[in-house]
Amino acid sequence: MAEQERPWKLQADGILITVRLTPRSSKDQIEKIGEQSDGRSLVMARVRAVPEKDAANKAVAALFAKALSVPKSSAEVIAGSTARIKTLRVYGEPQELQKRLEDHLS
Repeated sequence: MAEQERPWKLQADGILITVRLTPRSSKDQIEKIGEQSDGRSLVMARVRAVPEKDAANKAVAALFAKALSVPKSSAEVIAGSTARIKTLRVYGEPQELQKRLEDHLS
């Protein structure tokens, strides 16, 4: 990836991913790396779930867990639960998770 700042941060026990979620989509999909109005990068994702009763948050966590080949219990929304911009934590080996995410987005 070029000089653009990555929309994720490696941690000792996993990776934090900044996600812009579009609920009520026609399909569940991790799309691409996009940019917020302030220039910070994020991962664009869509889910079919509606943004009610935590359904969209659970769907986006499950979507990333599947894409990164970790159990559903290893992914959770830790910030922005009622906003479009969310912070997702995925537990696992950070370097491996980063590589899978980069592969998925390329």
